[in-house]
Amino acid sequence: MEYSQFYEEFGTPFTGRKKKRVQEFLKSMQLQYDEGVEYTVNLTTQDGQIAATGSLQQNVIKCVAVDDRYQGEGLSSRVVTLLLNHASEVGQQHLFVFTKPKNRAMFSDLGFFPIIETADVLLMENVRDGIKQYVQNLERPKGNPKTIGAIVANCNPFTNGHRYLIETAASQCDVLHLFVLSEDRSAFPASVRYQLVKEGIRGLENVILHHTSDYLISSAVFPTYFIKEQHRAEAINCELDLRIFCEYFAKELGITKRFVGTEPFCPVTNAYNSAMKEILGEYGIEVVEILRKKEDGVEISASRVRACMVEGDYETIRQLVPQTTFDFLVSDEGQKIAEKLAKEKKNG
Repeated sequence: MEYSQFYEEFGTPFTGRKKKRVQEFLKSMQLQYDEGVEYTVNLTTQDGQIAATGSLQQNVIKCVAVDDRYQGEGLSSRVVTLLLNHASEVGQQHLFVFTKPKNRAMFSDLGFFPIIETADVLLMENVRDGIKQYVQNLERPKGNPKTIGAIVANCNPFTNGHRYLIETAASQCDVLHLFVLSEDRSAFPASVRYQLVKEGIRGLENVILHHTSDYLISSAVFPTYFIKEQHRAEAINCELDLRIFCEYFAKELGITKRFVGTEPFCPVTNAYNSAMKEILGEYGIEVVEILRKKEDGVEISASRVRACMVEGDYETIRQLVPQTTFDFLVSDEGQKIAEKLAKEKKNG
């Protein structure tokens, strides 16, 4: 079939039968449909069968697949070009693709540059040395500090537990780089979380605060859609994220310690911490676990704060968070987040 005989089909995203067709096509390609996609392109045959597909979630290209019968006809390039055009139309200029290592040449031809590759996955971006430029522009300490540490945290929201972790880590370093997740996939918007952290760490003079951008713990480095063995997906994504931290952030900033809180609640975070010890050890970076701060014998956690927000238990919250966080939680904006959390819980 000639290139021109394929028809373009667009969805923002697809729903109903059209979505099911994409899901079934991807399944036949041993891929998994990602429910987070926001825009999809299909190339179909004259009889309506999908020959190729690809999707976009914010600034990440994903779920790209071509029927084996049409390999070598340039359909991957056509799909990705259509996705790039749409991304440009909606103002997404800095794009990532999370793909299989075997697709490196194809995406290189389309203007993507490798960030990091493991045995299982390849992460690329459409800016040459984008990650290097980002890390090189991060704030640095003055002088020549001997011990440089790092924390990567979400702080959803910032609690006394976070303050204790950061304060304890800072006491063991000359300089502590604190990275707050930039992606808006938490109950509290990224801008709010960052501001609450900034206010909550006042007085810790050797702490340097950063955004993570798209390069640490984001949908760019944590999609799982094409990993056939889904039970391995989290481990594979953890490795990718941690090697990015080691190869770029730790090397450029001279980080030799990474601090984490003990994790008694979340098995995913606990598994991530375990992977961290193994992978960072390969780079000579020490992982230091700090026991969580407790209140009334119970570990302080952001999830506990959010649960109290739903219940309207602000007397308990007052004991769990700094005054700056508490002031935000009782503000109009904070109450809107509480209402949203309550609605989400009610809807299951």
